[in-house]
Amino acid sequence: MEREYQSRASLKKEVKSLFAGHWGKAVTLNIIPTLLSIIGVIIVGAVLMAMIAIFANTDPSMAANESFSGHSSGSSFTGQIPSFILGLITLGINFTFLDWLRSKDADFSSLKGAFSVFSKRYFLGAFLIRILASLFTFLWALLFIIPGIIKGYAYSQASYIFKDLTDNDPQADVSFLDCITKSRELMNGHKFRFFVLQLSFLGWDILAGLSLGIGYFWLTPYKNATYMAFYKDLAGDQFLQTTSADEPTEEVTVEAI
Repeated sequence: MEREYQSRASLKKEVKSLFAGHWGKAVTLNIIPTLLSIIGVIIVGAVLMAMIAIFANTDPSMAANESFSGHSSGSSFTGQIPSFILGLITLGINFTFLDWLRSKDADFSSLKGAFSVFSKRYFLGAFLIRILASLFTFLWALLFIIPGIIKGYAYSQASYIFKDLTDNDPQADVSFLDCITKSRELMNGHKFRFFVLQLSFLGWDILAGLSLGIGYFWLTPYKNATYMAFYKDLAGDQFLQTTSADEPTEEVTVEAI
């Protein structure tokens, strides 16, 4: 009998129930990525306004030159944001959301939760899995952009699988390639579901942008927690189960990609 998974509405309802009375905790947990999202909205708005003002100039050649200069300046500024580090912080936030969804216990430090991925237990694995998944996605994207996007979704749960396996046995030697392989297998038949789930927040993203980014204070934790509810529903406790020492271990191969 085929297993039934939670609908998008059910996942979102679960998160809203979890946050009831604890929105402050959720917002402070996501304060770093939220502030950077707001900065991004302000930068984009400023660049667009500058371009409109420039192209209103009667000298087309001057408009083109100034537009290029303004675009370069904006790109240079945004390029300074350490996106890789931000990705790791977001990953730590999601780890905390996953624990919260499972335990229903909101008694945790928001600051510690935001930086949980930088702990001795998680950092090396989270760092290397992110590097490997990005590399594999890039290699697939060299063939064509669509395969790269598809593989990006296939590898999207690898870090959470790593967390579950590590939490299950902190002394275990968890294979990073194996986590990527397991993510690919887990997402088989569910990549489009995850894409549609992300797409369902598009309207809220637009409204948050129109509010000069203020809406992201509530939207960012809502989205991140919903994505963790998706993983929790999809993976269940299969990566938290203790395996017998007598069981043969699967050999990890290049099948990860």
